[in-house]
Amino acid sequence: MDQNLILNMNDHSFVVCAFNTTVSKVDDFLASEAKGTKVVGAQSLKEMVSKLKKPWQIILLVKAGQAGDDFIKKLVPLLDTGDIIIDGGDSEYRDTTRQCQDLKAKGILFVGSGVSGGEKGAWYGPSLMPGGNEEAWPHIKTICQGIAAKVGTGEPCCYWVGDEAAGHFVKMVHNGIEYGDVLLICEAYHLMKDVLGMAWDTMAQAFEDWNKTELDSFLIEITANILKFQDADGKRLLPKIRDSAGQKGMGKWTTISALEYGVPVTLIGEAVFAQCLSSLKNERIQASKKLKGPQKFQFDGDKKSFLEDIWKALYTSKIISYAQGFMLLRQHYLLWLNPQLWWHCPDVERGLQHQKCIPRKDKGTSEPPTDSFKSAVENCQGFWWQAVSTGVQAGIPMPCFTTVLFFYDKYRHEMFPANLIQAQRDYFGAHTCELLAKPGQFIHTNWTGHGGNVSSSSYNT
Repeated sequence: MDQNLILNMNDHSFVVCAFNTTVSKVDDFLASEAKGTKVVGAQSLKEMVSKLKKPWQIILLVKAGQAGDDFIKKLVPLLDTGDIIIDGGDSEYRDTTRQCQDLKAKGILFVGSGVSGGEKGAWYGPSLMPGGNEEAWPHIKTICQGIAAKVGTGEPCCYWVGDEAAGHFVKMVHNGIEYGDVLLICEAYHLMKDVLGMAWDTMAQAFEDWNKTELDSFLIEITANILKFQDADGKRLLPKIRDSAGQKGMGKWTTISALEYGVPVTLIGEAVFAQCLSSLKNERIQASKKLKGPQKFQFDGDKKSFLEDIWKALYTSKIISYAQGFMLLRQHYLLWLNPQLWWHCPDVERGLQHQKCIPRKDKGTSEPPTDSFKSAVENCQGFWWQAVSTGVQAGIPMPCFTTVLFFYDKYRHEMFPANLIQAQRDYFGAHTCELLAKPGQFIHTNWTGHGGNVSSSSYNT
């Protein structure tokens, strides 16, 4: 990805100096992919900075955590006041906040930028989410917006997101939403394979067809390609791959952040736990021999119609997925960032337009477009429920489909049974209850006639 970003910058007439702690990689790059370009190389950090123009602008693409910290420590003694460090890796946003503050005290401008688009996007146009010390933005704006992908109007998919860790927070939520998307697609595939009994080519064709609809996306496109792919022996590669998924941590960080801010981002949480459960492969093998599910399920309905149900379940679930992510972004922006900026962010708008499942909201508001979801979800919800209920009857695990369905059903209810939770807490611990008719007023009730009238302090985490 770093090599392709360099080539992207070269294609846009920016001269880049490349450095890697494994110097042979620089030599190999200059002799192969970068041969014939204006890219120059360096054998050391000192040589690298000597080839840069002031203020020095150095973008890092290194592993998040200690590796990034160690590299910055080596780099800082070589820099002067006003020089710029851009962390383009998937760093945890708290680390970015710390670096931004620490380097600001040294006079160095730090930017944490989300970079989205993978290897191909890095060369032909990524989506960039820079945030941090805003003094750096005038110096890096031309480069960042020059190499970024462009929406249909020609607007770059790059906008200054906000202070400190704003860019990496947005990237974290972006990746968290992708965690949910991936698992939703996997559950749709599971229903196709084990309920409908579809052949590999038929499933691949279904995803290809879906990619011409509102579900048009990179993940749907590559799923079709993966389903078609044959190994050297002429057999499908996918069923040979161990069903145990790894993760880099962005989904976990998003889930932790959602819990800290009290935002019900249920889909991303379930997606993370589903991947954790997938890693228990040996335990699952043993459990499959001892634990029984429903009696063998035989689907006797209209297969074409049920495939359409799966499409609509995926479509509506992805809408809820985006809505949950935006709830977290909104909460975070209200606490930290400029709420008037995020609907202007081309990356957000590009994601919506490319996904094609969420209508674009008028600019100038910090509210996510809840009303825009209404007609799409209402038109599909009956089919969504049908797909989920059929999968449950067949014993197909669908944590992501079901959690977004439950979220929607809860979100649309004016009244919750949470009043009973309040009563139970007050009954056993004198934690008080807030009155429906008088919001903000808390009372304690002597439920048994044998308890006291003194309540505990009222607090919320």
